[in-house]
Amino acid sequence: MACRATSAPPQLPERLGPGPRQRARSPGAQERHLLSSVPAAQTLARVIRPCYGPHGRQKLLVTARGTTVFTGYAAAILRALELEHPAARLLREAAHTQAESSGDGAAFVVLLAEALLQQAEHLLRAGLPRSQLRQAYAAATAETLALLPSLSVRSLGPLEDPFWALYSVMNTHTASQMECLTRLVAHACWATKERDGSFRRERVGVCTLRGGRLEDSCLLPGLALCAKPRGQVITVLTGARVALFVCAFGPASPNAPATARLSGPDDLTKFRRGNEQLIEKQVAQLVAACINVVVVLGDIDENTLTQADRYGIMVIQARSRGDMVYLSEVLGTPLMPYLLPPLKPGKCQRVYLQELGEGLTVVFEWECSGTPALTLVLRGATAEGLKGAEQAVYHGIDAYFQLCQDPRLLPGAGATEMALAKILSEKGSKLEGPNGPGFLAFAQALQSLPETLAENAGLVVSEVMAAMSGAHQAGNFLVGVGAEGIIDVADEEVWDALAAKAQGLRVVADVALQLVSVDEIVLAGKSPTSQQDLNPVPKKARQRPSPVKKSTP
Repeated sequence: MACRATSAPPQLPERLGPGPRQRARSPGAQERHLLSSVPAAQTLARVIRPCYGPHGRQKLLVTARGTTVFTGYAAAILRALELEHPAARLLREAAHTQAESSGDGAAFVVLLAEALLQQAEHLLRAGLPRSQLRQAYAAATAETLALLPSLSVRSLGPLEDPFWALYSVMNTHTASQMECLTRLVAHACWATKERDGSFRRERVGVCTLRGGRLEDSCLLPGLALCAKPRGQVITVLTGARVALFVCAFGPASPNAPATARLSGPDDLTKFRRGNEQLIEKQVAQLVAACINVVVVLGDIDENTLTQADRYGIMVIQARSRGDMVYLSEVLGTPLMPYLLPPLKPGKCQRVYLQELGEGLTVVFEWECSGTPALTLVLRGATAEGLKGAEQAVYHGIDAYFQLCQDPRLLPGAGATEMALAKILSEKGSKLEGPNGPGFLAFAQALQSLPETLAENAGLVVSEVMAAMSGAHQAGNFLVGVGAEGIIDVADEEVWDALAAKAQGLRVVADVALQLVSVDEIVLAGKSPTSQQDLNPVPKKARQRPSPVKKSTP
């Protein structure tokens, strides 16, 4: 792709006015930060930067609890970090807000916020007051959001296969066989789409199953859970009425320490008989409520299990509390802390067991609005690999949900950021007052994102940025960063959702404007003045009596 040489972009001024009075520094002395949040933002960005983009690297984190986290997902990395600096915590909260609302973009928020804070410090050193800096950043943010729709050149049609749009979104994760995984997600989202064109994320469930390869992943109708059937195995049960118990399936507190005072064999027989009657009563209550499927998170008593088998009750032992909570939300039945039938049991068309290789899943299938219509069962050899694939799947589901609300797409691979930086630089060089430097600072912060993409791809950053700048100056704003240099994002099908990009810019602007206003971080601690100092005691009252009693002659 031919590019012509262009002049260097406008630089920030060295001095805008008298500014704050600064002390003379000795040679070699480190310059004090005018923004106390800059060092924390730089440290956080240094951790996240290598993970940004499709060529980002992975992190192997060991948390304070000793658990190992192997991931390249920025939101997961931020969640595992123990942060003490309040500015770093604020940045993490903003990144999590973006990840929860848009599925991804946590790295985008951290890196762009750090770049904006660095540029803000340069403007403060140049003499720009904080109030004018905030106004300039707010104006640059409004201009950037207004420019985004003009850069949208592609949209997802209502009857179009979403694979091409989801692949560029999910490809930011480093899981293997991403094309196969994206096709499963695209098929699940397309099949569960409502007739009016809307899409609800809860209609697609995700289940992880150890063993096999990622290519062995499949779609199952209904809600599939990796659970363990107990007792007499019932493979299929129709007209299921489900009860969920987060307690032991049997007598209450079977392991509680107790002492039975028995005076003879008759007392022992009565004790055993009473225990059996209690078990029969508990199971009989379930039968009376027409409960035929029981999901338990806890120990299962063998005698109680035998009674359940007699009445044809399917007993399933859940793997985690998260599965129980999700099943409770889907079925609309509460989690019972005691072995009593719920007032409103869950209902589904049928429950059956499905073998997948060496694993076994329990599938709850029904035809009801608001319940998962399909479950994507992920297979993998390691737990960390399954976590990465699961995060990529949820990212794709969230992206499709956004595209159903706003189908417009922006050029990816840093092309949008570079186009915005070019436009803001041109406007900033013509504006007078504080908005001019503010626009230039915002443009340089946006330009740092394609630089990070080129760095993570192992390219020569200066050459890639010069080629991108020349292409964008020539009017080709579809040029981005690829694995071997600059690419045409339309040919490579690399796109970003406009709604997610706009939401990320709003989050970054909010957190940057908040941190720009902070000039000092004060740690609130105990006052050195004690209550005794506030209420002084007379000198005589404070004198201790002598412990030695004088003797009288």
